[in-house]
Amino acid sequence: MLETIRETADFLKSKTDLRPTIGIILGTGLGGLVKEIDIEMAIPYEEIPNFPVSTVEGHSGRLIFGRINGVPVLAMQGRFHYYEGYDMQHVTFPVRVMKAFGIDKLLVSNASGGLNPEFEVGDIMVITDHINMFGDNPLIGKNYNELGPRFPDMSEPYSKELSARALDLGKQFGFDLKQGVYVGTTGPTFETPAEYKMFRVLGADAVGMSTVPEIIVARHMEMTCFGISIITDSGVPGQIVEVSHEEVQEVAAAAEPKMTKVIKELVTTL
Repeated sequence: MLETIRETADFLKSKTDLRPTIGIILGTGLGGLVKEIDIEMAIPYEEIPNFPVSTVEGHSGRLIFGRINGVPVLAMQGRFHYYEGYDMQHVTFPVRVMKAFGIDKLLVSNASGGLNPEFEVGDIMVITDHINMFGDNPLIGKNYNELGPRFPDMSEPYSKELSARALDLGKQFGFDLKQGVYVGTTGPTFETPAEYKMFRVLGADAVGMSTVPEIIVARHMEMTCFGISIITDSGVPGQIVEVSHEEVQEVAAAAEPKMTKVIKELVTTL
């Protein structure tokens, strides 16, 4: 694993002189932030050694090097999911490569279903914590001490400082940003009404099919993490309707400009 990570990181280093310390993962329908990046180089995933290839509609599948307001960033336009058939190590491989490249701050976005009755479709939630319901963990197996400890601390998976900063930015922009707990599930089915109810009882405010494995691996390597969700559908009893991936993308695209503005300014503060 270590050799594979190094091989991919060295390949990327050979392609650009840019050395960002901020990594960004863009979720379903959330690729618009790329328009705010002064792109120096974009590499399709299929051209990167050892990289998986995204198979999900709405995920472009490019690794982008550039600057946001002059700040160097490395952005994934499209991520990998457990439900695509990849194991946890492949899902999180890009995060390992980011760290080997020199990234120490990771900003992650996603589309999610709302569980909190105070949330509305189109709201944006800053993730304060998560619940792993994948039934798997990317750290299972041999631990490499060069990457992180056998038993990593998860008392602050999402940086309280960055979360507070994002909420302050929301207030400045006049956005009613929410905050809450994200529960990660395997997918690819959307949740049943009983599952929505169970997750709410467990303490979750939003549910989705990504993010949690990426954050676990990032924290294993002591990266500072920030997460943000766009609420694209409701899992609140009485509000549950049939939902499709296309509808999720449409809602995400409509709310994206607000999320993009928050992330853009957050990056500038870093």
